[in-house]
Amino acid sequence: MATYFTSDTHFGDHRTLFMYRRPFGSVAEMDAAMVERWNTVVGPEDEVWHLGDFAVRYSAERTSDLLRRLNGIKHLVVGNNDPATTTEAREWESVQHYRELVVDDVPVVLCHYAFRSWNGMYRGRLNLHGHSHGRLSSLKGQYDVGVDVFAFTPVTMAEIVASRPPKRRAKKAGAEAAVTVSKPGR
Repeated sequence: MATYFTSDTHFGDHRTLFMYRRPFGSVAEMDAAMVERWNTVVGPEDEVWHLGDFAVRYSAERTSDLLRRLNGIKHLVVGNNDPATTTEAREWESVQHYRELVVDDVPVVLCHYAFRSWNGMYRGRLNLHGHSHGRLSSLKGQYDVGVDVFAFTPVTMAEIVASRPPKRRAKKAGAEAAVTVSKPGR
């Protein structure tokens, strides 16, 4: 069983085609492509954490039908564009606004929104979020897992971490020379 993350699918939302310049000719084409990409990587027993803005302008019946068509055990972290037809769908394993968990030995804080600070940020805990559609500069340890960032496909923790190589410390001028510190009285 693998764990995947995604956000901001906005199934059924025509505005995303123009606002975020999604490469689809229609909402139907966008929705079909995202379902296909989801089901290509996510298996029936895999877990998926959707960090908000799942479907817009979908009826309760259409939302439930879509959730049944998507592989995996699905959790929703509620976004600002998640109506009751989304949040009340029985196909979600869980629905919440915030969650902390450990995935592949990596502690994470999940929320639809990016944080300026979060629990454990200085102890290696990552902040996974959506909402910004790849338009927000991330802080260290913070990752936008939205479909606009990850080719409209859910991603694993390994893929998320590998998406941004660690920053290398810049060498200070003359730092190549060893510095000796003497202790008083020696």
